[in-house]
Amino acid sequence: MTSVFGYINKICYFCIVQLLYSMDNLIYKPMSEVDLQDDFFNPLRDNYEGFDEWFIRKASAGEFAYTYYSEEKLLDFLYLKQEEDTLEMDELTLPKAKRLKVGTFKIERRGTSRGERFMKKILDTAIQGDYPEVYVTMFDDTEELLHLRHFFEKYGFGEIGHISHSNGRKEVVLSRMMNDRTGNIISDYPYVDLTRSNKYVLSIHPIYHTKLFSDSMLSNESFDILKDVSETNSIYKIYICWMPDVENLRTGDHIIIYRTNDQRGAAYYRSVATSLCTVLEQKTNKDFSNVDEFVSYCNKYSVFNERELRKWFFGKTCYVIKLLYNVAFNKRVIRKDMIERVGIPADMYWGFFRLSNNQFIELLKLGKADERYFSY
Repeated sequence: MTSVFGYINKICYFCIVQLLYSMDNLIYKPMSEVDLQDDFFNPLRDNYEGFDEWFIRKASAGEFAYTYYSEEKLLDFLYLKQEEDTLEMDELTLPKAKRLKVGTFKIERRGTSRGERFMKKILDTAIQGDYPEVYVTMFDDTEELLHLRHFFEKYGFGEIGHISHSNGRKEVVLSRMMNDRTGNIISDYPYVDLTRSNKYVLSIHPIYHTKLFSDSMLSNESFDILKDVSETNSIYKIYICWMPDVENLRTGDHIIIYRTNDQRGAAYYRSVATSLCTVLEQKTNKDFSNVDEFVSYCNKYSVFNERELRKWFFGKTCYVIKLLYNVAFNKRVIRKDMIERVGIPADMYWGFFRLSNNQFIELLKLGKADERYFSY
């Protein structure tokens, strides 16, 4: 990435975690094509009696699951199930209702963004499928399982009961009612409250947009977020730049991502608005007590390696913005429409600028952003 710093004065860059290597694949595939004898499933066999029989039934029924492979080794597995039955727990029985159940959720290693991507899949599936409730059952009597419970609670899941097993162990039942709001950006994710906060446009060069968003190609065709299994489609993004105006950003502000011209035609038609994010926090390199703290904060979600991050830290004041990726537009909004229909001046600086509420709403409409993600 020796060329990166040569472009800094022309454009600011998004920094994302890049775990995608040539042999890595996140695949939505039939369970019948997953090797049940893989050692990956041993902990599930140990925890759940009859796991193999359950898996074989689902595979025979043609069920699919999200699977993550690295160098042909299975590392993560997510299975989601639609239910319309009663939910029986020790304390009570909930009546029949449409629910999305997280049937199996297992990641091989903590400290990565892979669990976050799976959470995005869960919540996107709930919204796209109009599920009023999502729930998961799990044991929480080991450190690893307790960590998983806390992970779900972070994204709005709460305990509603227990399910006892014949061996004396109890599973906790965690549920999230999708129509409930807490006012917390993370626990309400991926919903966006449009009634508060300022709105902005932020530009990104195509080569980095491609790494940041899997839906980066210029296309007016509908984008199916449930079929998007990109490695890069994680919840959090980090943006680093030298534009002082971004210092005005505050937690909860909304950012529309603008992909600049890919040089395949006129910017009037090739530069496009593509996605919506929410600001979690904004810092500068001067806010960190030392370089190691800065590198630790940025590294997980950065395309820059440690050496390059150290250059950022020891350079002039730079701005680091942590973003929450909410939703992609179903239709890309070309620069022409942003000028002629939204009313954004063509002769202004388009690197970073503020939108009026009316301009922001019009961009969402032109982008055919799914209204189920928004509170007006």
